[in-house]
Amino acid sequence: MTRYYDDLETRSPDAREAAQLAALNALLAARGEAPLAALSDLSRLPVLRKSDLVALQKEAPPFGGLPVGEVAHVFQSPGPIYEPGGVSHDWWRVGRFLHACGIGRGDIVQNCFAYHLVPAGMIFENGARAVGARVLPAGTGQTELQARAAHDVGVTAYAGTPDYLKVILDKAEEMGLPLRITRAAVGGGALFPSLRAEYADRGIACLQCYATADLGNIAYESAAQEGMIVDEGVIVEIVTPGTGTPVAPGEVGELVVTSLNPDYPLLRFATGDLSAVMAGQSPCGRTNMRIRGWMGRADQTTKIKGMFVRPEQVAALVARHPEIARARVIASREGEADVMTVRIEAEGGDPARYADSVSQTLKLRGRVEIVPPGSLPNDGKVIEDLRSYD
Repeated sequence: MTRYYDDLETRSPDAREAAQLAALNALLAARGEAPLAALSDLSRLPVLRKSDLVALQKEAPPFGGLPVGEVAHVFQSPGPIYEPGGVSHDWWRVGRFLHACGIGRGDIVQNCFAYHLVPAGMIFENGARAVGARVLPAGTGQTELQARAAHDVGVTAYAGTPDYLKVILDKAEEMGLPLRITRAAVGGGALFPSLRAEYADRGIACLQCYATADLGNIAYESAAQEGMIVDEGVIVEIVTPGTGTPVAPGEVGELVVTSLNPDYPLLRFATGDLSAVMAGQSPCGRTNMRIRGWMGRADQTTKIKGMFVRPEQVAALVARHPEIARARVIASREGEADVMTVRIEAEGGDPARYADSVSQTLKLRGRVEIVPPGSLPNDGKVIEDLRSYD
């Protein structure tokens, strides 16, 4: 029998819509705006994009003049974009996801999301506290120490990007350290079916969520593993990319999310990610809308190794070196790990000379390949994703 996080997960669609409309109208009233008669009227409001947020924050740092309540932290994400963070119960709503993963009291969560500047580490720590679990704040890197700590502390659950857990497991096996991890809550990248199957073979149930630094948890998997269930604290729309016009049910479009968090309400925030609504209700009994999960980007921005790489970053790389005619970032997979390759059009030269520039502008290390001028496809792409999501 499914144990739910709270009664919100099984309420009727009418009850959910009425509660969300009341919360939304309270946010609009606080901004001095007229109330909406129905959630379907939400499409009349303008869409807020990350580029808009960057511009607003430059004019009125750090949060662009948007209404922000009592918060404990200020974070910086690539852009740069600044986000507030709170410490109250389940502020980012990740506790709901961890509960669906079966994580709770008695668990020790090895939190391998980054704690430095970006909010991911604190997002999952806040969620773990909400379900009563203890946290090993591991962050990223230092795999040998991670494996040793997981063994010594008796870690039972993992939180982090999908592929880093395998790195820790393999290192622990190499070191002869038995681990007790049986559950994994992952995000920040695609969970490929082959990797999920490998974890299952190792006795680990792995579920994924879809969350962002700006909005917190948006949708999450349950044990049913049929689509992703929309979180109770947000309203999700699927719109035609680049517009605010909702698509027909089931059609692929851009995710636009309204956060009902009174400390940091974002109305119709465009994620740039593609998805689609799934028909019907989850077999787990949760009644909220389901989406098909992440289905690519509405623009060329691509997540590699858990970090976004944006077209403007590729342009910055080219601008740093006059001899570079064009550049193209290619995301691929080797085994169960993401690989980033940067192809640079130039008249010869040593690829190593560009390694530091790639790391500084793209915020990731990757392979650099020099190709002859004019050899990259003339298709307008500066970021290409060759990974299969089937």
